[in-house]
Amino acid sequence: MDFNYTKEHELLRNTVREFAEKEIKPIASDIDKQGDVPQEIITRMGEMNLLGLTAPKEYGGAGCDKISYMIALEEIARVCGSTGLMMEAHNSLGLGHIYERGTEEQRRRWVPDIAAGRKFAAWALTEAGAGSDAGALQTRAELEGDEWVINGTKTFITNAAIPGYVVVMAITDKSKGPKGISAIVVPTGTPGYELGTEEDKLGLRGSHTSELVFEDCRVPKDYILGEPGTGFTGAMNILDRGRAAVGALAVGLAQGALDESVKYSKEREQFGRPIAKFQAIQWMLADMAIRIEASRWLVYRAAWMEDQGVRFSKQASMAKLYASEMSTQVCLNAIQIHGGYGYTKDYPVERMLRDTKLMEIGEGTSQVQRLVIARQLLS
Repeated sequence: MDFNYTKEHELLRNTVREFAEKEIKPIASDIDKQGDVPQEIITRMGEMNLLGLTAPKEYGGAGCDKISYMIALEEIARVCGSTGLMMEAHNSLGLGHIYERGTEEQRRRWVPDIAAGRKFAAWALTEAGAGSDAGALQTRAELEGDEWVINGTKTFITNAAIPGYVVVMAITDKSKGPKGISAIVVPTGTPGYELGTEEDKLGLRGSHTSELVFEDCRVPKDYILGEPGTGFTGAMNILDRGRAAVGALAVGLAQGALDESVKYSKEREQFGRPIAKFQAIQWMLADMAIRIEASRWLVYRAAWMEDQGVRFSKQASMAKLYASEMSTQVCLNAIQIHGGYGYTKDYPVERMLRDTKLMEIGEGTSQVQRLVIARQLLS
């Protein structure tokens, strides 16, 4: 067992942290207020290969291992959850599904632009009546000649408002249930593809979350990923990667809240001395640090297992479950340490708490994660 970071890991962390501190952190509050990540930040992330970290170099990516990806996600989320979520959904879900399930020709066609950030990737599984029960989706795709004709509505779709591609899960054979679901790539702007309601969210407000409406949306027959009927299985595999990555986002948000709490406790004085001198505050900080570190290594374990090519579904669910619930508690403690000021928008811990709650919901709720873990323990 080796718990040391490689030189490449250290260099990546330092590079991403410097970028995040200098270019994202100063505008993180504005991103939250204005509901958008500036294009210049997206462009810069593309130039740094942050939008194609795990894609192989031959397809324009950085060719990094999964632990590198988790490190980068953590460093971005440490200063801005919205930017972190945008990056995660792009890499883990949209790009991940196209690369993992696409043919060589499809990879050559789509991955280079996505990895460079010239096009963005989104992933459309959830529907109003198909959340935790993803197999209950109703969006359908019918083959007419050489085209798939898609009809239906998707909800809570991250990045769908950014020009690029959306991987859409749709029923291509209703008689087969989940085994009749396929994954089809739809370029944004295709006739019949429309953005519906833009969600007005509690947190992560700089990350676009949209409804998608498909009305006789036509795409070529060869835009399907894998064989017809393999979309649901592919989606479940992609969710494993996404769950570990959500764990990394949660670790980053919690680390940011701890950093702010340490700083504040050294500056804030009560009873004639900094509150960091009081044991009650020290114990809170210690507990926060312990739980963050435990979560971080759960995330790294899942990422390492994926790199080894072994099944990591249980470990991904463990990482997401523990890290997400940990992050909510850490952010609550951060507000408590800040006192009344923590409840205002003058300090970033208020935003961090709003942002981190989604980690317990997105890409499978905490309750679903417990089911996944229990089923594997009992199998």
